[in-house]
Amino acid sequence: MPKSGLNVALKGLDDIFSTEESRQEEQREQVQQIPVSELFPFKNHPFKVLDDDSMTRTVESISQFGVLAPLIARPRPEGGYEIISGHRRKHAAELANLDTVPVIVRNMEDDAATILMVDSNLQREHILPSERAFAYKMKLDAIKNQGARSDLTSSQVGTKLRADEKVAKDSGESRNQVQRFVRLTNLVPELLDMVDEKKISFNPAVELSYLDEKQQQDFLEAMDASQNAPSLSQAIRIKKLAQQGEFDYDAVYNIMNEEKKSELDTVTIKNETLRKYFPRNYTPRQMESIIIKLLDQWQLKKQQAKQKKQEEAR
Repeated sequence: MPKSGLNVALKGLDDIFSTEESRQEEQREQVQQIPVSELFPFKNHPFKVLDDDSMTRTVESISQFGVLAPLIARPRPEGGYEIISGHRRKHAAELANLDTVPVIVRNMEDDAATILMVDSNLQREHILPSERAFAYKMKLDAIKNQGARSDLTSSQVGTKLRADEKVAKDSGESRNQVQRFVRLTNLVPELLDMVDEKKISFNPAVELSYLDEKQQQDFLEAMDASQNAPSLSQAIRIKKLAQQGEFDYDAVYNIMNEEKKSELDTVTIKNETLRKYFPRNYTPRQMESIIIKLLDQWQLKKQQAKQKKQEEAR
C-alpha cells in the first residue's frame, strides 16, 4: 500500500476510536463544581433540614474533608439548579463556608426527578412521620402521572403493580401502611406536628385524619382543655361521631376527658425527658437503676426528716 494510503487508513481508525471515546465520555456523568448560591431546594421538598446534632457532625466532616458524595441536581428553566439529592449536604456546606460543592447534573422530567428525590432521602436513618407521609404521597402521584409510560411492571413477577404497591415494594412497607402514612397528609399542621413530636401516636392520628379541618381544630381545643392525648379507641369513636353527623365540641371533650385505665395503673416518663439527665450511652436499664437508687435516697431522707421532727417535738 502506498505510504499516503496507509496514513489515510490510520487517520480513519483514529477518528473512529476517537469518536467512540467521545460518545462514552458524553454518556458518562460528570461531577461539576457548582457554586452553592446556584443550588435551590426541590419544589415542595418534604424532608426537613434541621440544625441538630447530626448536622453539626456533618458540618465538622465537610469542614475537614469536603463534600465526599456529590449532590444530584437538574437545571432550572429560570437559571441555577434544583437539588434532587443532597439538601442536607448543601446546607452543611453553607455552614462550613464552602463556595462550591460537587454536583452531578441530570436532565430529568418532573416525575422521574420526584421519584429519585424521594427514594434517595428515604435512605436516611431518622425520618419523621410527616416527612414519610408527604414523600409517599409525592411518589404515588409521580408514578400515577407516569402512567402507561412505565407500566409499573415487576421484572420478578411479570405483572403490573398498582402505584401504592410499587411504593410499598420499594420502601419495604405493606401497601396498607403506605396508605395509612398518606392519610396523615390530611391532618392540619398543628396535629401533624404533634405526631412528629410523639404527643399523638401514629394509629390515633390516622383515625383523626378523617375529620375535616374545622373538626380537627375543635378536637385540638378539646384535647388542650382535657390535657389528654387520644388513645386509639378514643380516636375511633371521635371519627365515628363525624361519620354519623354527631360531632361537636362537647361530645369530643367528654370522650377526651375520660380517665384511661392505663393511666390509673402506670406512670410513664418519656424517653426524651429522661435523656436530658443521662449520658447518651446509658441504656434504659441503667437509667431505671439510677432512678430507683435516687428514689430510695429521697425516701430515706424523708424518713430521717420525719424522725427528726418527731424527736424535736418530744
